[in-house]
Amino acid sequence: MKIALLSEKYTPDLGGLAISAGRLGDSLSAAGHDVRLFAPSPNLPPAIKQTQRSGGAHVNRFGVHKRVDDTLVDWFELIVEEHQREPFDLIHAYFLPMAGFVGTYAGKYLGIPSVVSIRGNDIERAAFDPSKFSHVMYALQNANAVTTNASVLAKKAKAFVDREIHVIPNGIDTERFKPMERNDVLAETLGVEGQRSKVIGFVGELREKKGLATLLSGYAQIAKTMPVSLLIVGEVREGEDKKYFEEFKSNNPQLSITVTGHVPHKDLPAYYSLMDVFAHPSLRDGMPNAVLEAMACGKTVLATPVGGVLDIIEDGVNGIFVNVNDARDLAEKTAEAVNQPEKREAIGGSAREAVLGQFTLEKELQANLTIYQSLGVKK
Repeated sequence: MKIALLSEKYTPDLGGLAISAGRLGDSLSAAGHDVRLFAPSPNLPPAIKQTQRSGGAHVNRFGVHKRVDDTLVDWFELIVEEHQREPFDLIHAYFLPMAGFVGTYAGKYLGIPSVVSIRGNDIERAAFDPSKFSHVMYALQNANAVTTNASVLAKKAKAFVDREIHVIPNGIDTERFKPMERNDVLAETLGVEGQRSKVIGFVGELREKKGLATLLSGYAQIAKTMPVSLLIVGEVREGEDKKYFEEFKSNNPQLSITVTGHVPHKDLPAYYSLMDVFAHPSLRDGMPNAVLEAMACGKTVLATPVGGVLDIIEDGVNGIFVNVNDARDLAEKTAEAVNQPEKREAIGGSAREAVLGQFTLEKELQANLTIYQSLGVKK
């Protein structure tokens, strides 16, 4: 089948949305489907298009305008133009306000099925923005099928619209993300003292929503009691988050904090190998890829019970829950995990098994194909 995949972000853009859209595009392409991915790019001038091949998918990036409505018009017209050239069998849009609205509208206009996927912030925050609410509701009400990656997000969506919401968890490449020996060369390059101190890891764009303040404060409390370093694999979001982070570092010069900057997704397993525990103290979330990746790598994950994390972690069995916005709880439970290597090994092993059983690429792909076929789209 020929699929138009719409996403508001795509690699090398930061964030789980970019990773998830790319992952689905690659999986569909590997299964023999013709995938054309359409995503705006802040790095291109308005109305400029750029086409490239990424994995098995054809990727179409286009420049954004200052006015959002102009960008949406360009996006819609690009889909219509491509459909007229080579007709799509289905449109699948990731994220409701922009991609979901354009994908659903284009599907109805062209007379082909549309699927929209709720990913997290679109239902938890965008729905409360008056400028985005109508787009969110249009997508929820008019798409032929609606999916999400977390049970709690499905429940929130049903509070807006009474229809079936299909839960399709994120999938992880368990051949790439798996337990491995500590990469000492990388540790030395980064200056991470994993031999003399323990390493707390975080992966992603660190910002307020991801528990920036809780992570830093919790780490500072642990560092008072034992030698431990903090490894942030990714970047700190520019603006107020970056200002907060720099002020924290300036006020705590004795702390060992390493920020790697952007790391290609394929290179992440080596960075997970450096971590003794993985911390993800989000305030809100969809189904975080980083949590699943860390679990697939056999790491003990400490995470807040929000969003899709509730679908992933069984507290004390394959991970550890920490209270939201509670730096002391994070510090105490992290210190406990660090001081109990046998417990970490048992939880890490159970974490790996949970991912292998429920959160694989194959399961994610097949669940999406089942939705497509239920709409009358042939294999």
